[in-house]
Amino acid sequence: MAEPKVYFTKDINPDALQRAFDALGAALKPRCAVKISTGEPGNKHYLQPSLIEGLVKSVDGTIVECNTAYPGKRDTTEAHWKTFEDHGFTDIAPCDLMDEAGEMTLAVKDGFHLDFNIVGAHLAEYSSMLMLSHFKGHPMGGFGGALKNMSIGVASSRGKMKIHTSGEADGTFDDLMNGDHDSFIRSMADADQSVMDYMGRENIVYVNIANNLSVDCDCVADPEAPAMADIGIFASTDPVAVDQACIDAVYASDDPGKDAMVERIESRNGLLLLEAAEKHGLGSRKYELVTL
Repeated sequence: MAEPKVYFTKDINPDALQRAFDALGAALKPRCAVKISTGEPGNKHYLQPSLIEGLVKSVDGTIVECNTAYPGKRDTTEAHWKTFEDHGFTDIAPCDLMDEAGEMTLAVKDGFHLDFNIVGAHLAEYSSMLMLSHFKGHPMGGFGGALKNMSIGVASSRGKMKIHTSGEADGTFDDLMNGDHDSFIRSMADADQSVMDYMGRENIVYVNIANNLSVDCDCVADPEAPAMADIGIFASTDPVAVDQACIDAVYASDDPGKDAMVERIESRNGLLLLEAAEKHGLGSRKYELVTL
């Protein structure tokens, strides 16, 4: 079987983003959900509306998110809608907080830890999905990219708790922070499987933008400043391959600032997510990199 292609450009601008997406040759069905992170207020590293506006409009997309499971300014519907507005997303496209009207469950087949995933009920309104992810570090997962955006990101607030605790949807914040770590990582792969199977794997494409490479994710209100320079844009129909390509680019970089990213990834056993997702048959860690 041919290795999946990952398309790459070192340019990070609206035209380059569109070129990377176009290289996929994807014909996404109408009613396309564009999954991003709206970014915790105080954090400026999230994908900027001016960068993504053209691509979102080209797929006639609706920007989608779900509420967080931790205290902050995105853990309630009212507060999260204000973040949508304050961060400029409502100015560029229709937006949808997928769990504001309830939840739905998605089956997990032969999961490592989960039998089902809990996502925003509005997911049922979409026929395709553009997983538009900011690749960066993460304080718990080691790194965040397509696989994290599709698992934690599509999960409702209760679903996020279920993933973090490897099965307990109604735990406390302490439970969320102190669950078994490797089980949490593998539970993300379980959640990824459920979303891919529900949407249809042919109906999701993945674009990672590796810029503002802080060791902290967009969910951190006061993140560490990026220690390494931006890398570029990666696009694939394979979520494992696109995340692996970003990881490989970090490790292969001659930027001395990469050490902070590598330490964050390895200290959180972040590569376990790629291993678990590949074991679930969600994609391949081997890929062909095509430079645009």
